[in-house]
Amino acid sequence: MLRFSISPREMIASFWRNRSLIYTLTKREVIGRYRGSLLGMAWSFFNPVLMLLIYTFVFSVIFKSRWGSGGEESQTEFAIVLFVGMIVHGLFSECLNRAPGLILSNVNYVKKVIFPLEILPWVALSSALFHSSISLIVLLAAQLLLSQQIMWTALLFPLILLPLVFATMGCAWFLAGLGVYVRDIGQITGMVTTILMFLSPVFYPVSALPDQYQIWLQINPLTFIIEEGRNTLIFGKVPDIRQWTLMGTAGLIIAWTGFVWFQKTRKGFADVL
Repeated sequence: MLRFSISPREMIASFWRNRSLIYTLTKREVIGRYRGSLLGMAWSFFNPVLMLLIYTFVFSVIFKSRWGSGGEESQTEFAIVLFVGMIVHGLFSECLNRAPGLILSNVNYVKKVIFPLEILPWVALSSALFHSSISLIVLLAAQLLLSQQIMWTALLFPLILLPLVFATMGCAWFLAGLGVYVRDIGQITGMVTTILMFLSPVFYPVSALPDQYQIWLQINPLTFIIEEGRNTLIFGKVPDIRQWTLMGTAGLIIAWTGFVWFQKTRKGFADVL
């Protein structure tokens, strides 16, 4: 019987060893998503712009939502502040929603002993990171247009995302393995990510909630990433290093736990499929 390593070192080594394959599969997936469409890759730019306009209209015009004192300036900045939360949640939700079907949609790889199945979540994450990068470019362009400046702390935003990347990979490995045996998990993750969008400070600041609810919102790991993302991209604040280290450590633990689950369960993939 084949034995698959569950060591934390193998989790990183597998990524480095197969980095060229991950890049190739990611490139093929990104290009394949828009193949045959009239605008092609341009859709990766227009999609976030369209969603930004829709959400901003609904929340700032219809619901009269404001970020800050409620003056004219907060109306102008609302779209940018909202967009940061959309980028973070979009990265997380895209990976989680795809994870349960990663093995099911690549059955041909399961039959190939030499294919490293553990890289499939990396491919999904890399594709999501590509689209998040496009959204980030849109965000920075809008910020430069509206406020004529980009904070130097924006350079720290990739570091802010690291704990989320680790935790997302752990969840993706776990769901990819579980999705082979429990086909309903794909429906559940869709509901969970939708619920998380409204239970995370995507459309509102944490301070907008009563004190008794703010405590519960802080339990949501997306809260820290979204709030610190706004601090670095928009408000020019350096992130809380102590809390970032804590979140990063937790993210690594989640990543390794998910990797262990995937390595343990992959032995039965061929039998189930």
